[in-house]
Amino acid sequence: MQHSLFHSNSSAYVGPEGEPPLSRTGFIVLSIIMALFTGPAIILNATVIIVSLVHKQLRQPLNYALMNMAVADLGTALTGGVLSVVNNAQGYFSLGRTGCVLEGFAVSLCGITSLCTVALIAVERMFVVCKPLGRIVFQRKHAIGGIALSWLWSLTWNIPPLFGWGRYELEGVGTSCAPDWHNRDPQNVSYILVYFAVCFAVPFVIILASYSKLMWVLHQVSAMAFMEDGAVAKGELRVASMVVLMVLTFLISWLPYASLAMLVVYNPDVEIHPLVGTVPVYLAKSSTVYNPIIYIYFNKQFRKYAVPFLMCGKNLWLEEETSEALTTLETTANKVSPS
Repeated sequence: MQHSLFHSNSSAYVGPEGEPPLSRTGFIVLSIIMALFTGPAIILNATVIIVSLVHKQLRQPLNYALMNMAVADLGTALTGGVLSVVNNAQGYFSLGRTGCVLEGFAVSLCGITSLCTVALIAVERMFVVCKPLGRIVFQRKHAIGGIALSWLWSLTWNIPPLFGWGRYELEGVGTSCAPDWHNRDPQNVSYILVYFAVCFAVPFVIILASYSKLMWVLHQVSAMAFMEDGAVAKGELRVASMVVLMVLTFLISWLPYASLAMLVVYNPDVEIHPLVGTVPVYLAKSSTVYNPIIYIYFNKQFRKYAVPFLMCGKNLWLEEETSEALTTLETTANKVSPS
């Protein structure tokens, strides 16, 4: 089990022998890697937010979740990404015990909100396209309710460590903070098990169930409809590509982090090098870059305004030919794109 040591105004993370987990060069390399993720994450998520505020066409109920995810990912990048860059450059966590708790809470709050929003988007798309409740029109109140639920859900499960159930502690090489996976105290272990179930397993099941239903309905439509040039099939393939990409990036970003946490909980005596423990942390934070790329690429509405914004007015993106079936689907479903 690793131990941490806090000074009055800094947090030096040391191993059992009292040695730093990485060399000075190692910390600098990690700082550079984190900067490569954090910079684009801030730019891309800020772009989604800005173009949504500027262009009324993007402020549709079905796009609210995309904006919410951008806000959450931007929060993660600003609180977790920037601080990781600075702390790795210094070689230690410089904000003390209080700073560790606040950083761990802020990053976890925004990170889980983003993760829940991915599940929310899956549910929204499934309800709009598959209409399991009949012809109920997806309205602004539904979108706002879903966003409020994602933040409330995240807050509910990230606030307990501030009051004694669980705790926030240094993780990996000791330059960032998160829920303490290493503490063997039964109260802490119970929190981690519940946290894993409600903040990872539940959203993942929702995502798989929603997109499986969506893909089944689209496949049925493709099988029954007859359109020239395979328009429906093209639309189905585009949606399928988006779904596969979203599920894969979700697993790449979060599964290593959740798996490592569960490994430590179930086998507290396992010895994990701090650098190995840091890799899943960075993969989870890298989702702040993947999410806006996926949604800008697959959502023609956002792509139309985001690309010129990033390219200073020049749209160098070669638009793919839009299938008639996909256009019909978007129109009948309140102009929702497959993203």
